Parts: sequence; C-alpha cells; structure tokens
Amino acid sequence: MAERSTAAVDVADNSGEQPLTAKADQSTADGVAKNPERDTESDEAQGGGGTEGPGKKASAPELHSGHKLARRYRLEECVTRLDGFSSWRAVDEKLRRAVGVHVLPADHARARSVLAASRSSALLGDPRFVQVLDAVEENDLVYVVHEWLPDATELTTLLATGPMEPHDAYQMVSQVASAMAAAHREGLAHLRLNPNAVLRASTGQWRIRGLAVNAALRGVSSDTPQRTDTEAIGALLYAALTQRWPYESDAYGLSGLPKGVGLIAPDQVRAGIHRGLSELAMRALANDGATASRHESPCTTPEELVKAIGEMPRIRPPEPAFTAPPEYQRTTYQQGTYGRPAPLGATQPIAPPPPPLQSRTGKALKWAVSALLIAALGLGSWQLADALMGQGGKSDDTKKNQTTDDGDKGAAKPKPQPIKIQNSQEFSASGPTQNAGAEPKTYDGNPSTYWKTKSFDEGPTIAPYKPGVGIVYDLGSAKKLSTAILDLRYGGDHTTVELYAADSLTPVSLDSMTKIGTVTTRGTTATVNVTKSVKTQYVLVWLTAVPNSGYDSTLYASPGWKQAIGEVKFTG
Repeated sequence: MAERSTAAVDVADNSGEQPLTAKADQSTADGVAKNPERDTESDEAQGGGGTEGPGKKASAPELHSGHKLARRYRLEECVTRLDGFSSWRAVDEKLRRAVGVHVLPADHARARSVLAASRSSALLGDPRFVQVLDAVEENDLVYVVHEWLPDATELTTLLATGPMEPHDAYQMVSQVASAMAAAHREGLAHLRLNPNAVLRASTGQWRIRGLAVNAALRGVSSDTPQRTDTEAIGALLYAALTQRWPYESDAYGLSGLPKGVGLIAPDQVRAGIHRGLSELAMRALANDGATASRHESPCTTPEELVKAIGEMPRIRPPEPAFTAPPEYQRTTYQQGTYGRPAPLGATQPIAPPPPPLQSRTGKALKWAVSALLIAALGLGSWQLADALMGQGGKSDDTKKNQTTDDGDKGAAKPKPQPIKIQNSQEFSASGPTQNAGAEPKTYDGNPSTYWKTKSFDEGPTIAPYKPGVGIVYDLGSAKKLSTAILDLRYGGDHTTVELYAADSLTPVSLDSMTKIGTVTTRGTTATVNVTKSVKTQYVLVWLTAVPNSGYDSTLYASPGWKQAIGEVKFTG
C-alpha cells in the first residue's frame, strides 16, 4: 500500500537579517485581518481540558507592517498580539504566496516548546491540517510560518448566520474526527480545537489549523489529550447543530447554555435537530454523568468517535430546491413598430376579422375553390382504389414478406429500463476488504461520495496483490441485465471492470459465479455491456486493473494505483 507522505521543515536563509529591538507587550493589534489567526477566548469557555503553563513574562518583539523575516517573509497585517507573541498575515516573496507567521522572542518561556510542536506538526504532512511551512530561530526571535487560506471560512463565521444543515454538520464532524484520529496515531494533539481553528475551504473540505502549535503558543497542556480533543469535537458538533456553545459561558460569538440547566442534548435546545447527530454530540461531550439519550457508552478518543460515526446511517445531502421557470409572456406586435413592444399602460386594440366575401367576385371565388376541392377528392379516391387493386394482385408470399419487412423497419427497439439497487456488500476473494461499509455511497444519487480501493504500489493490474476488488449488488429479484454504467474517480492507464452473475449477496468464491461482461477504459466512465444473457438477482462489479493517480486531498493522502466508484447504475 502507498506510504503516508511527510513534509520537512524548511530552514530559512538567515544571512543579512538585521536584529530587532524589543518593547513591552501590547494588548491590542495594529489591525485584524479578514481571515484572522485570532483565538483569544479563555480555555474555560471550552469547558476545561487545558492549563496555562508557568513561565516568565517575555517581551514582545517590535514588529511592523513591511518588516521582512529571513529576507523572504514580508509582514503585512497583525491579526493577534497576545501573551508575548504576535501572529501576522505575511507574503512569502520567494514563492509569491500569502502565509501566516507566529513570532515570539527567543527567550520566551514557551519558545522551545513552540519550535518542537511546529516541527512535529510539519512532519505529519496530512493535508487535512493547515501545514507548517517553516520554523526558525534567528536574531533573538522564533517564528513559525504556516499556510494561509484566503478562500477558507472559519466555522465561527459560518455559524454567525444560523445552525448548519444536518448533512453539513455530519460532513464537518466526520472529517474533523477522522483527521484528529490520524494525528493522535502519530502522537500529536491539538488541545485548542474550537470554531476559530476549523475552516471550510471553497471545495467543501474541512481543514484544521494550529495542530499542537496553538496549544504550545498559549502553554496549554492536558493529562488526557485524546479526551480533551474528543470533547472539543463534540462541542463543535453541538455548536453546529444548535448555534449555542455547550457551556454556560458565551464564546466564539455564540451564546452559552442557560445557567444552572447543565448540559442538555441538542435536540432539547432546538426543534428539528437530527436525532443521531444529537446523540453523537452527547457521546463526545459525556462528562460528569452526562450521557446520550439512549445511554450509549461515551466516546473518549477521536478513534472511538470515528467508529461511532461509521455506525450511523449515512446522512444524505438535501434535495435541490425546485425553481419554477419564469412565466411565459406573450409579446404582441403592431404594424410599423419593427417588433418593439407597446409602451407600458397602452392597450393594444383588437383588430376585427375581415368581412365575409359578399360581392359577385367573392361568390365566384367560392365556387372555384369548391370545384378544386371536389376534383382533388376524386383524384385521391381513384389513386387509392388503384393501389388497393394492385395490392390484391400480389401473391401471399410477397405480401407476407412485405409485411415482415415493414414490421421490422417500423418496430421501435425497447428502451432500457433502470434497475433499482436494493442492497450491496463488498466481496473479497482474498485478504481484507477495501472499504467495507461505504458500498451504499455507490448508489445514493450523489456522485461526489465514493467507495474506494486501497492504494497499491504497482499496477494497473491489481494481481498479484489480489485477484480483484469489488461489490456485490442485490437487485431485489431476478432481472435480465443489459448494461452497467460506473462513474469513476480517476481516468488514466487504465481501469478494467468485469461483471459476474452471483448466487447470493455473499458468494463463496469467484469461481462460483458466471462472467457476463467486461470493459477496459481510460476515462472516468465505464459502460459494461452484458454479452451473456442471464437472469440474476445478484451482480458482482469486479475491478481487476486500476490507474495510477497522484495525491488526492479528498480520498487519499498519497499517490498510487487506485480507483474509487461514485455511482453504479444497472439497466435491463
């Protein structure tokens, strides 16, 4: 399988940089940017879980807009100045891109821990986190450079307009929990996970900033880091569902819960909240005796939270709202206006019909038209009779052949009918499954959700790792298939799809099934025509070759030979 990618920390060129003087800590920033690195709410607003570390008071460096670090990073706007350090929006003049920079004196009590946290975060290299690009100590300063996402929106901003839709909240908690589970597997905790630290990119993907670094900057620590981060994810979900902070104190622009009430479930705070998400938030927030309404066991680690999310029924996106087409407006024209509409308020006169022909000329014209109609009818009747008599002279065999030929030419081919998928299950001929549990994503009507294979080191042919990978579909009853159409994530060289008629949803082996079609494609759509006519209730879609694809921030963290199926449609 493909290895996880890592990112090394750059070391800036320190030559020629002038030393900076220091002055007393300032309590206010020069300005606040649109995409701020602000996070000044107290840890108590998060419901605990962190403590400020001891240390001496350090002086903040005297910095200003336009100052350049490492002859490369030009400071543009201060977005946070707090507790001896400052955070800036800056420009990397070498790569001509916006970046964020944290700066603090080298003699700051937390300077060493900030450097260590920054370098550990950079080595993770997970695209779901805002990446640390540089961590340097020079000229009595320590500064950390990270990505700046100008097109991303903080969860704080998103919640300012109201609670989130269930599908959006589900996507948020799924992606954040999965990312934090991966970080904790590498020994990294966030400890400052709040609505300011969670961003939604323009692509819809959620990103987390400040992994390990934000806590180090503020001297936050925890004896139970996994529990702290899990509870923070529960608070994010609670806020997304209710637009309320799940503690008594107001925080992040959100109102807290009424004093003395305690922690109550989201569906008791606001009507119409998704029951499963409400219970999930309570399982993550379970503390001091608070549990979900059905008393499931609490989730104390991000890994347990990911498992609980996976056990939930998938929440589909809302149906697009139907917009009626604009009402058809009839346009009237007047002679001499060249198609210009009549002015507003003007009424178009209705012209009376022309008078009937009453003169001698009119009577003569009517008689002439009548005579022509009679002649045309007579001629048509004679031609019809002649044709019928000619038909009668032909032999029976000729008429039979003609009828057959005409029938073949005029008969319309039956239109393929879609076959609804009733159930599905991943089939593994050998070894572990690929993405068990994600099979319904291939027929949920949403092409942006996928069942995916693992990422293989060689290809396109999956063997010898496996004879193939795929899914068995239940059509409800025996059906006669004509085609299977697959929407694929990746094009390239190449994907091979085979169809098999199976005897159950859990067939014993590949040898027990009948192959009924195959296709190889370099595109992102595979249409498999059935070449062997059979009726079957169960159909295996089987991939035996997958293309090589690069890094994919949505599904895969590394390049490799892989494929993902968005939608599968059967016709018969």
